[in-house]
Amino acid sequence: MLIWFVVLYLLVSIGIGLFAATRVHSAKDFAVAGRHLPLPVVTATVFATWFGAEAVFGVSATFVKDGLSGVVADPFGSSMCLIIAGVFFSRKLYKLNILTLGDYFRLRYNRTVEVLTTLCIVASYLGWVSAQIKALGLVFNVVTDGYLSQPAGMILGAAIVLTYTTFGGMLSVAILDFVQMGVIMGGMLFIAWLVSGLTGGVDTVIQHAAEAGKLDFFPPPDPWLWLSFLGAWITMMLGSIPQQDVFQRITSAKTQRIALWGSILGASIYFCFTFVPMFIAYSATLIDPTLFNGLLQTDSQLVLPTLVLQHTPVFAQAIFFGAVLSAIMSCSSATLLAPAVAFSENIVRDFFPHMGDHQFLRVMRGAIVVFAGIVLAFALYSNASIFKMVENAYKVTLAGAFVPLFFGAFWKRATTQGALAAIFGGLASWLLVEALVGSSPSSGDYAYALANVGQLVPPQLIGLGVSILGMIAGSLLPQWIGRPTPKADIHAELHHRAAAETHHTNDHPHPHKTP
Repeated sequence: MLIWFVVLYLLVSIGIGLFAATRVHSAKDFAVAGRHLPLPVVTATVFATWFGAEAVFGVSATFVKDGLSGVVADPFGSSMCLIIAGVFFSRKLYKLNILTLGDYFRLRYNRTVEVLTTLCIVASYLGWVSAQIKALGLVFNVVTDGYLSQPAGMILGAAIVLTYTTFGGMLSVAILDFVQMGVIMGGMLFIAWLVSGLTGGVDTVIQHAAEAGKLDFFPPPDPWLWLSFLGAWITMMLGSIPQQDVFQRITSAKTQRIALWGSILGASIYFCFTFVPMFIAYSATLIDPTLFNGLLQTDSQLVLPTLVLQHTPVFAQAIFFGAVLSAIMSCSSATLLAPAVAFSENIVRDFFPHMGDHQFLRVMRGAIVVFAGIVLAFALYSNASIFKMVENAYKVTLAGAFVPLFFGAFWKRATTQGALAAIFGGLASWLLVEALVGSSPSSGDYAYALANVGQLVPPQLIGLGVSILGMIAGSLLPQWIGRPTPKADIHAELHHRAAAETHHTNDHPHPHKTP
């Protein structure tokens, strides 16, 4: 009965997505849903951007093991990211009427910066989307009682998400997000209500968690522990800002005001609701300590689904796995679409400047298929946990894309030369320290000293610091690359440039013109 319910739910989801695909008539419909989404749908899509595999399985399992201090990256860092990104995008980027973040980098700097930052953004999605595919494999394996292996479940899950995302794009994603948000919240709250009855009430679970030290948020007064704590928080909070999926959701809104409030409401709901799967997972350790403490040592991601399968009726199981599939499919479709759109718009399109709108639509759909194959292969062969795959995804954008985006928006003196110095300096220093930490350099040499620093200070924070220095020095030193930025309001000039680029015909909707 449970299997048939899951099959029916998947068929309905695919049907909704394919129905939405009939409303897609242009690349703009596909990439940003025509920029006409109302507040409830924008709120739902912002919420669904993050409430996926890591929130259901990764965050809950990490909380049971490490407490609140272990989940500082998500939901604390991620929810702050959505609020900051919403305020930033709605005020700075919405009026530019562009499809991708790469378009902004081209307008603000030049084509080289556009390509480099786009590659950083696309690379960051490898771990994120793979985590969603891995979670789909886990769900299908649990639901079928092991009949479908996790690798086979990953392949099936990737095929399902690929189907409606490829045809419907952002419009399918937005409609499904709106429908699935209700399923997610209703299903999770119902399971939490059932579980609280098995543990003696919510107060009992919270009191037990407090006594076990799980509600201690801040680390002990040790500077190195604090650096690690802040590193995890900053990586998710700032590294997630230059992300195409967040940008697409906010700029798909009908108005700038909806873009702002949709992001704030979506982030707030996400932050509060992530504690529901944490509560359910921790309750498991009170219901059957022997079984679930054993699972924490072997595969903590199985705590939540095992609890539901063994301690709730079939009806509740169907609701739970329907909610889980809703969460993962919403998140995976969004994060599959975003890098494909960015790669097509900011890498491929410049090589074919006279490509028509329908041709470009086919290119974006082809890019989704290729990227899906890459992330599926990564998910099949990676041994990292779902939480770690997501947490590590944003190191590359923190080191290589955040500084050019932030300084480009808020510092008028930022130049192309500074942006390039920030990108190369940030990425090179982060990768170097990361490599040395994982190696065994000779004692006493320079590499050994760097490796020791990298063990104490998160390498991505070192990359962020070097990137900031590169931007400031590169912008203030004599300019050898590109022209100096005008001292007038740069975003007013960008608005005029973007308007000039979008004076188009139906056959050539968005030609590239490098400023």
